[in-house]
Amino acid sequence: MSLTRIKLFDLRDAKIRTLHLSWFAFFLTFAIWFSHAPLKPLIMEAFNMTSDQWKTLLTLNVALTIPARIIIGMLVDRFGPRLVYSSLLVVSGVLCCAFAFAQTYEQMALLRFLLGFVGAGFVIGIRMVGEWFPAKSVGLAQGIYAGWGNFGGAAAAFTLPTIALTIYGGENGWRYAIASIGVLTFVYGLVYAWRARNTPMGSTYFKAKKTGGLEVTSTKDFWLYVMMNIPMYLVLSVLVWKVSPLGTNLISQPVAYLLYGLFVVLFTFQFSQIYKVNREMLNNGAPESDRYEFKQVAVLNWVYFVTFGSELAVVSMLPGFFLDTFDGLSLVAAGALGATYAFMNLIARPGGGWFSDYFGRRKSLSLLITGLALGYFLLSQITGDWPIYLAVLAVVCCSSFVQAGSGAVFAIVPLIKRRMTGQIAGMTGAFGNVGAVTYLTIYTLVDASTFFLIIGCSAFAAFGLTQLLTEPKGHITEVLPDGTVQLIEVS
Repeated sequence: MSLTRIKLFDLRDAKIRTLHLSWFAFFLTFAIWFSHAPLKPLIMEAFNMTSDQWKTLLTLNVALTIPARIIIGMLVDRFGPRLVYSSLLVVSGVLCCAFAFAQTYEQMALLRFLLGFVGAGFVIGIRMVGEWFPAKSVGLAQGIYAGWGNFGGAAAAFTLPTIALTIYGGENGWRYAIASIGVLTFVYGLVYAWRARNTPMGSTYFKAKKTGGLEVTSTKDFWLYVMMNIPMYLVLSVLVWKVSPLGTNLISQPVAYLLYGLFVVLFTFQFSQIYKVNREMLNNGAPESDRYEFKQVAVLNWVYFVTFGSELAVVSMLPGFFLDTFDGLSLVAAGALGATYAFMNLIARPGGGWFSDYFGRRKSLSLLITGLALGYFLLSQITGDWPIYLAVLAVVCCSSFVQAGSGAVFAIVPLIKRRMTGQIAGMTGAFGNVGAVTYLTIYTLVDASTFFLIIGCSAFAAFGLTQLLTEPKGHITEVLPDGTVQLIEVS
């Protein structure tokens, strides 16, 4: 397949305009999400934070995204990406400004936790792009959307220290720098509502038949789906432990116990909803033409746990890692060097999508995961004795495989079941955040070298899981509102 299949600058093409509208929306969500990371010394000084408090803030930043991506996936499949994306951008812009002007550490921690919801924006664009691009180019299109959008984190790392120190200056410069991103995001939310459309003219927007959970098509898949929800609640419990008196003491022990109990109640409620959605299938079976393998979703979830989960964790800690490892670096220089990891999203994530389109879904993912594992083993060897340019080169090599692997995962997601793409993307994306929280929690317990080594080992487990993937071939079926069956090409 030729790269020219997607003519990126042909704005007369409605699908190209939609791609640009969507990746920039995602770009802004990532800029907000990680706006605090490159300003670490300024924020820590302003609030007299300890290192443990800062690490807790990093963990809280990705916590709410776990349930948010599930919820947003359901909303997208129900109401369409245009409405959901514009609403998310507007609300996130307001929360970002509130975070910028927080007056206590507790306020900042709460707002950083709430801003984790902005990380769910990624899921919305996956459904939008999947609606506009055919199977033979959807991997590349998804890669461009996600890769260029993910670059928002790198752009924040490059620009916000300079904006804070040079343009605004003073002790509140960091506040105005972060608030400026919030204002821009709020305005763009209105623009997105005005210009975006859910589907090409004349196309049908397939909605999930039921809400409350994914529809599965066998009893085995039902129980696998239930089990795949457990890690999300375990990770949320770890977060509660982190902020309880046993951790940073942000909440009291009785409140911690209350939250643990709430998670049990929520899981029980979720199980009842999943059962309700799939009760008819469990009693009568699913039509042969409507079947799909939930195993595909489960494998992609765990692979994304490693790829995007490690990316989020490393993006959060890398500027600080460079500051701590290499003597004499300025805040601006450390932010710029840390941004090299996310910078590769511009090329690597579209490259991973194209690689998947061209060479096959399973083979591409296997090769990229192998490269990811080796890349993290290389990062584990970095010390202050290395020349900085070699450390940066190692970061670039590793991040290329990490982001290409994420691109290859989401080249497959839209090909499983069109009407549930939002929910499948939401669950897969949520596992990316489960991975981020898991890795960031590990980071609070070990040194940076061991941290990178652990990620590399987990990548080899992900490689084994990729061998269980079934290559998408032929067509998937979707049922129109009038009962007509429509075939959608997936290969």
